Amino acid sequence: MDIKPIKTEADHRAALAEISRLMDVREQDLPDADGDRLKVLAVLVDDYERQHHPIASVDPIEAIEFMMGERGMGRTDLEPLLGSRGRVSEGLTRKRALSISRIRALSERLCIRPEVLVAPYAAP
Repeated sequence: MDIKPIKTEADHRAALAEISRLMDVREQDLPDADGDRLKVLAVLVDDYERQHHPIASVDPIEAIEFMMGERGMGRTDLEPLLGSRGRVSEGLTRKRALSISRIRALSERLCIRPEVLVAPYAAP
């Protein structure tokens, strides 16, 4: 097994190409050594991408507003989840922090991962 750490973008591209090649093989036709190779390459690529291509954190309120737009929802659609119209307004204008029960409800209804909604965000 000729696997080495990923140090450059060229190494990264080569590892992704090899992963793609191995993923194209049906699982039952993939020799154990190639299956192991695939697993190791995936770990190396994940580590490299975390270090060199981190994903920016998402603002919770922006995530809520984005998903509302995707689903064609308005503020009134959040009232069953957040309470009164005033509570919805306070939450979306960052005047009131989201409670755990509201985070759970928003996560389920809007399909937003809870860890996105618990992230800190700037108040006005």
